[in-house]
Amino acid sequence: MFTGIITDIGQVRAVEQRGDMRARIATGYDTGTIEMGASIACDGVCLTVVDLGPDWFDVDISAETQSRTNLSTWKDGRRVNLERSLKVGDELGGHIVSGHVDGLAEVVSVAADGDSTRVTLRAPGDLARFIAPKGSVALNGTSLTVNEVEGRDFGINFIPHTRQVTTWGDVAEGDMVNLEIDTLARYVARLAEAG
Repeated sequence: MFTGIITDIGQVRAVEQRGDMRARIATGYDTGTIEMGASIACDGVCLTVVDLGPDWFDVDISAETQSRTNLSTWKDGRRVNLERSLKVGDELGGHIVSGHVDGLAEVVSVAADGDSTRVTLRAPGDLARFIAPKGSVALNGTSLTVNEVEGRDFGINFIPHTRQVTTWGDVAEGDMVNLEIDTLARYVARLAEAG
């Protein structure tokens, strides 16, 4: 489990296609505190550490994960939002995030809004119903509050701090981002369907 509060920006150092894709990610984390098999959310995708070095870790990315996320587009040099898994007693600053991406949302517009940046995204049709104004979503692993919803489109406001400590400072129209809907929204919708 994660909170959607990004604690490091990693950088893809190498990508290799094998049976699965293997990626090496440079990190500012003290890798001496990371165990083999640990879970790290990489752009919102829960991945397992399969190898470690002094300032990097490797992960394997299955074909299934590549088909549901934007990780298949990773190239050397790409910046990646990172979050280590939640420990009992940690502050829950965002919302409960599983690291299981539901689909891809497309960035349809980016505009300045005072010191902030307003981003409008388009959700896949089957996921749009789970997104509500003032609800939570995780986008590329970042816990965010939805400002408004119109059909499949929804708006997010990024304050300067969020743009600085995540990869959201690099956002551009046309980007495809990993979308994880709020677990609570999923269960509420399921209960409504059953009732």
